[in-house]
This record gives sequence, C-alpha cells and structure tokens, in this order.
Amino acid sequence: MTIIEKFKIGLFPADRHHFIVIGLFAVLYLAWTNLVVGFRADHFSFLLFLLCMLLVHQWTRTFTYSFIFFILFWIIYDSMRIYPNYMLNDVRIIEPYEIEKAIFGITIDNKLLTPNEYFNTHNIPILDFLSGFFYLSWVPVPLGLGIYLFFKDKKMLMQFSATYLFANLLGFCIYYIYPAAPPWYFAKYGTVELFNVQGSAAHLVRFDQLIGYPLFTNMYTRNSNVFAAVPSLHAAYPVITWYYARKKGLQWASILIFIDIIGIWFAAVYSFHHYVIDVLLGLLCAVTAIYIFEKWIMKSRFSDILNDYLNFVHK
Repeated sequence: MTIIEKFKIGLFPADRHHFIVIGLFAVLYLAWTNLVVGFRADHFSFLLFLLCMLLVHQWTRTFTYSFIFFILFWIIYDSMRIYPNYMLNDVRIIEPYEIEKAIFGITIDNKLLTPNEYFNTHNIPILDFLSGFFYLSWVPVPLGLGIYLFFKDKKMLMQFSATYLFANLLGFCIYYIYPAAPPWYFAKYGTVELFNVQGSAAHLVRFDQLIGYPLFTNMYTRNSNVFAAVPSLHAAYPVITWYYARKKGLQWASILIFIDIIGIWFAAVYSFHHYVIDVLLGLLCAVTAIYIFEKWIMKSRFSDILNDYLNFVHK
C-alpha cells in the first residue's frame, strides 16, 4: 500500500462520535466567543484551523485531540479578558517594587536599585538579542517536547500538557488574588492606576530594533492582561518542560531546556517584564503543579480518564 493510499484511507472521520464531538465543540466555542467573550477575527481563524485539523485526516485529528490541554489553556487565557483581575482586587504597583529592592536590591553610588534598574544602566546589544531569543522560546520549546511525545509516548504527552494547564490555572488564580504591575509599568507611570493602558514590549523593543521588525511590540500591544506580573508563568513553562524531558530520559534535551530556563529567567528580569520575585514565584508555581499532579492527581481516577480519552482519540 502506497503512502497516498494510506493517506486516503484516513481522510475524514469515519466514526459518528467524532462528528458529534467536533460539532458540539464548534457550537459551544462560537456561542462562548459571540455571547460572552466578544467575537474577533482571530477567534474565527482559530476555530477554522482546529476544524480543518479535526476533519481533514485521521492523523491530524489524533494530533489535535492529543493537544487538548494546550488548546484549553489558550481558550481560558483568552477568556480572562471578560473580567480583568483589577476589577476583583486592588492592583499592587509600589509593593512588588519595594519588596524586590528589599530582597534583591543592588547598591550603586549609594542608591538602591532593583536588578531591572541595574541592567537598564548596563544594556548590551548581545544581551538584548539573547533576551529576546530566549523570551520567544516559551512557545516552541514546550510545543517541541509535545510533538516528540506525540510520536513516542502519548500518555506522557497528556500528563505533560495537563500539568502545563494546571500550572497556568494556579497562576491565573494568583493573578486575580494579587494583581500586580510589572516593572516597566512602574518605571513609566509610577503609582498611577491606568486600567486602559496598552501592554508594552518594555526593553524587548531593543530586540525588535536589532532584527528590524516590531515582533515583540506587536505581541505586547495586544496584551490585555497588563497587571499579571505575579507570578511569571514564562518562568514556569520551561521548568515543567524540563521535568518531563528528564522523566522521559531525554538527556541532551534536558540540558538544552535547562539552558533555556536560565535564559528565560534572565530575560524576564533584563527586559523589565518581571522582578526576580515574580520569577521565583513562577518556579514555585511550576514545582507545586508538578508535585500535586504527579503525587495526587495521577494517582486518582484522572489517570483512568486519560486512558479512556486516548482510546477515544484512536477510534
């Protein structure tokens, strides 16, 4: 049987249960985005892409099903704009700054600076480039491990992506409990509360200048979650990725991901997006998610649910 013949056999889902699930998802997503979130062009693009992946071929359908927890993460994150965290609790602007100086302050010429402020006086083009490079890696590195696990160990892919989602949910809860302004906001606006302010690329704009394209500028001006500096989930993602790479026994990948951890942590502070305390709380968020998921959740009925789900995926 040729590759083309094998591909034709897998065209379109044959099982009616898949049609029901896919149709139900499309209806619910359209209802949610139209009636609650507020429908945008990117919602249509996102749904169209998922429907194509789910309907075109058995392989693409299985691939999409396997990344369900990453898809849920994006839908939940996008939905946070419905009720911004500053509407629930007061925004902390000066408090994180003072805590940062008290714990990690650097004295220069009898003046106490945060690490962000210190790096601001020592910006170096190669560090500007590396900070941008590493800060972009928060998506492709976890996605890369996910794709590898899709081919090698789908059960671990589900565990990895579920832990990833769980860490985000912990972080989102903290966002609402403790809304906090990032360093760039305090440096630019002081203690004034401006709830309609656009997100900022901060010092990542230097990376944009080096490559001659407003990559981070375009990304962050669309960010509606300005007061979500604590914890740094950018700092959490590579830690979870590193843990599951180690668990799978991927030695060289683990080394590279560990380097990525250090790079992202440095970039978060150097770029004026996070304080060191934000990064450490991001680490704590990752470790907590891994511990709870591995020690408790996976020893519960959830493990059987994952097995049932994987059986459905391959029908």
